[in-house]
Amino acid sequence: MSVVTVNKANFEQEVLQSNVPVLVDFWATWCGPCRMMAPIVDELAEEKAGQVKVCKIDIDENPELAMQFGVMSIPTLMVFKNGAIANKSVGLKPKAAVEELLK
Repeated sequence: MSVVTVNKANFEQEVLQSNVPVLVDFWATWCGPCRMMAPIVDELAEEKAGQVKVCKIDIDENPELAMQFGVMSIPTLMVFKNGAIANKSVGLKPKAAVEELLK
């Protein structure tokens, strides 16, 4: 399963109404650590296909979603389960730390 690009229009359907946990990556094109995080997020999307949905939200294109979830620094990763935030991480993290978020 590939990474789903999420915006205000499809956020509720893709994230809040998902029947599997959702890893949401809040990022921006100009953010160096976000670009370093991207291969890890993409890898997890492939490895966890069917178990976890992986979504990306560009904060420049979706500032209202970033504000709604209190994103102050990027990259910010959030795990949503049953429509609620179950876990959160701010900053560049190794793959193992991101996998821990999903547990």
